[in-house]
Amino acid sequence: MNVKEITEGVYYAGVNDRVTVLFEGLWPIPEGVSYNSYIVKGENATALIDTVRIDEVREFLSNISRIQDGRPIDYLVINHMEPDHSGSIPEVVRAYPDIKIVGNVQTIGMIKGFYHIFDDSRFLEVKDGEVLDLGGKTLKFYLTPMVHWPETMMTYLEENGTLFSGDAFGTFGALNGAVTDCEMETDRYFPEMYRYYANIVGKYGMFVQRALARLAGVDIKWICSTHGPVWHSRIAEVVDLVDRLSRYESEPGVVIVYGSMYGNTAEMAEEVARGLAEAGVTNIIMHDASHSSMSRMISDAYRYEGLVVGCATYSMRLFPPVEAFMNAMETREIKNKVFAAFGSFTWAKGAVGSRMDEYVARMGLDSAGYVVMKQTLDDESRAAARRLGTEVAARLTRK
Repeated sequence: MNVKEITEGVYYAGVNDRVTVLFEGLWPIPEGVSYNSYIVKGENATALIDTVRIDEVREFLSNISRIQDGRPIDYLVINHMEPDHSGSIPEVVRAYPDIKIVGNVQTIGMIKGFYHIFDDSRFLEVKDGEVLDLGGKTLKFYLTPMVHWPETMMTYLEENGTLFSGDAFGTFGALNGAVTDCEMETDRYFPEMYRYYANIVGKYGMFVQRALARLAGVDIKWICSTHGPVWHSRIAEVVDLVDRLSRYESEPGVVIVYGSMYGNTAEMAEEVARGLAEAGVTNIIMHDASHSSMSRMISDAYRYEGLVVGCATYSMRLFPPVEAFMNAMETREIKNKVFAAFGSFTWAKGAVGSRMDEYVARMGLDSAGYVVMKQTLDDESRAAARRLGTEVAARLTRK
């Protein structure tokens, strides 16, 4: 990655990862991901903001060296301790032995636990609202816990309105040459921002709202996240998107997620989709849970206002890929959806329905009903599946 001066005294030192297949061992990243790190140069001191995953440390240290040209780094500010951002801390300390690590009390505890750096004189503990003067460059710290770890904070450079936001406002996708949104086509990153938020941050909407409220009134001209482009020209869109997602606001559309062993439940899914279309729903997204990635299903379920889940009975339980999806929805405490379900069975009529009812009750979903089919579609079950689609469309109209 080319090093770049983003705005006066602020430099990009991050790296790309085009090798990792599954982010966090879970989420596909076919377009890669960037691990962003920044250097802020003041008149009296220089600060490095976050590090990168340890796999990329050689390039990372090279980037720092090119920016610094032999000059020291005085401070290492850690906004977020997840290892894709903190993993290179020990190597940075080895390269710059006089560096001070800046973080809040929880950050410092995690550094000791993860990296066995125990010398208290190495650390500068900061609290919410405190500042660090670099000489003509003032860093102000905003503690934003649970966005999405308990130690997370954001660092604001007062002189030129630059917010180093940690994982907030981040996205999957490597940076292809350019760094800021002013110098690249960024439309492709917005679907990946949906997916990143839903997969990584989604459970913590309440805490994201608190962070946004904490930053209200702060004059933000640049957002330097730990993943994805540096935002400048599209800040309003990015903040609005994260605000809506964290309030569980959805776009028009219905997602159908289904699991089918021999095609019968899949046929039901098609009938539900036809019912939706006949009722005027124009944006219908369908996922076969055995083939679609969990990442995409979660992202679409977050994005759209209707969710219909279909499931074959499997050993008196939900079909495993569908059960995994419903567990993911419950874990993320998904809200404000019109929900419906359909299922099939051969001899255990109540298994799917009762388990879906349990999810609906625990998650507080607005259920438009449940349709069950015995063995294969007939005229009655076909009509019932279409009516279910029609009822979901009607609920969306009334929402």
